[in-house]
Parts: sequence; structure tokens; C-alpha cells
Amino acid sequence: MSDRLNLAIVGYGQIARSHTRIFKQDGHHLAWLVGRVPEKTQAFAREHGYARHSTRLDDALADPQVDAVVLCTPSEQHAAQAERCLRAGKHVLVEIPLAMTFAEGKQLGELAHETGLTLMVAHTHRYYPAMQRAHELIRSGQLSLHNVVARYMFLRRENVGASGYVRSWTDNLLWHHGQHATDMVLWMLGVDRPGAVDVTSMVALPDRQRGIPLDLSIVIRTEHDQLATVAMSYNSHVSLYDYVLIGHEDTLVIANNTLRNREGVLYDPKQDPSGGAGGGVAQNREFVAAIRERRQPAISAESVLPALDVLQRVQDAFDAWAPKGARHPVAH
Repeated sequence: MSDRLNLAIVGYGQIARSHTRIFKQDGHHLAWLVGRVPEKTQAFAREHGYARHSTRLDDALADPQVDAVVLCTPSEQHAAQAERCLRAGKHVLVEIPLAMTFAEGKQLGELAHETGLTLMVAHTHRYYPAMQRAHELIRSGQLSLHNVVARYMFLRRENVGASGYVRSWTDNLLWHHGQHATDMVLWMLGVDRPGAVDVTSMVALPDRQRGIPLDLSIVIRTEHDQLATVAMSYNSHVSLYDYVLIGHEDTLVIANNTLRNREGVLYDPKQDPSGGAGGGVAQNREFVAAIRERRQPAISAESVLPALDVLQRVQDAFDAWAPKGARHPVAH
């Protein structure tokens, strides 16, 4: 395989635009753009210089020149599309979430091993400089965690994405953004296998208009008696995305990709020559390196199974509790 990959990117939203920019900047060939709406697919492909475009994933998978596929599609499509790509002999970088059930995620990991192909999950937050620096303090033994509190809250009562466009699909607080926060918490705590934690959760009834819960809380206890709380909302008029890492030696706070402790700022993206914007670049280069070196990527399917396991237990508990057809009493 040459240093340049022939890529097919599926989707034309904000994340697809980011992957397109990064891979093109690194000299890879944009072989196929696959989208849902013909006119939008054609426009995106022409704007970014794709060689071909289609509304059918099978067209790209049938091209023997395609080395890898990047999936930037609605969350509920990820697992099935990743399976199709692997069975077609293509390496896969799939946006978070890998799957929306634990069983599907586990099956995909097994399929990647069987085929010998690279399957990487785009948990880009693990590559943010502030996150990596905090993780290194924990991994090196300089911070022994007692408790972690994660908040992931913003306003998303309508099907409007981060760039302001109206989506054709409904986002999922638990399985999409919940996977961001839960994976990060477990990564910081060093939990590396499914079933290794106790889980308690509370999930609000589905919103009347969206048909999904817009608020939830998850509490986790590790086998070392460390606690973690994940608080999430699509109802918050103030956007909050932060982590508080309470350790025996110190307490760290990560917010806006800035890392600080009780004495002050430890990392500030404004003081970083790269601007702290290299998370996606580092992630995508790891995907390419794993393919070239014929190895498991840093964020493999197996590495995200602990988070999928927690989310599955939350989903199962909610399904067992929620009255059929019940909706949240507060309308908006």
C-alpha cells in the first residue's frame, strides 16, 4: 500500500467536512463522496475535489481502489454500515458512536479481527490536548482519582446540528453524546473491560416532540471504589461541557479545552502554537498509521466496549422502567 490512501467518505455534514479537510491536507486521495441527497452530494464533492460521488454506499465499496471508508452518517446507521464496509474488505473509521447496542459493538470488533482490517472509532475527545495531559497525570501516578464529574449540556430540542442545518434524523442523548462523556470518564478511570463497574442511572421520559429523553444522569462505581457522575441535558440554555477530576493529590478541571488545578492553568489552547486544534489531525493520522502498520488502532472497537456496556445497562434499565407510550410532562 502506498503512503496515500484512497478514501471514501460517507456524509456531507460538519464532521465530514472536517475529515475531508484533514485527509486532503495530509495528501490522501478523495476517491468517493457518498451522500443522501443527490444535489447536496454533488455540490460537496465538487467543492472539495472528490473524484466520484454517489448516493449509494455500494458504489464506493465496489471500487477495488478504495482502501478505507470514513462513516459520518446518522448514529443508528453506523453499525450496519461499518459491517458492510468490513465485509467488502475496507478499513473503517467510524464516527462516534460505533453502535447503539453493546452486542453490535462487540460483533464489529470480532469481525475486524476476523477480516484483519482496521476498525477505528472517532472518539476525538481523547485526542484533545487538555484531556491527554490530564490522562497522562493519572497514568503516571501523579493523580489518584477518587471521583469524576462530567457535564455535557446544551440546547437541542429540535433536529438542528452544530452548524445550524436541519437534520433528517434525530440525535440520541444517551448513545451519541452519552458515549462521548461515558467513554472519557472510563478512560480517565482506567476501566478497560466491560462489566467492570456498577451502574445506576436516571433517565427522563421521552420529550413529547422529539420522542427521546432530553435529560439523564449516570453514576458509576469502579472496583476500586472510585465514583463518577455523568450529567447530561439537551434542555440547557447554557452550554456546559466540562470534567472535574477529583484526586487524592489534586483536583483538575477541564473546560473549553483548558486544564487547570488549584494553583492555576496547566494547559491553555491560546498558548499552544497549534491552538489546541490538532485532536482530529492526530486521530486521523493514527487511523492511517494503524492501517500501514497492520495493527489495532489506539481507539479500537474493543477499547470502547466498556462505555457501550454502561450505556446498554442504562438503556435496559430505562426500558424496564418506562411506562409504554409515556411522555415527559413538561412541554415546550
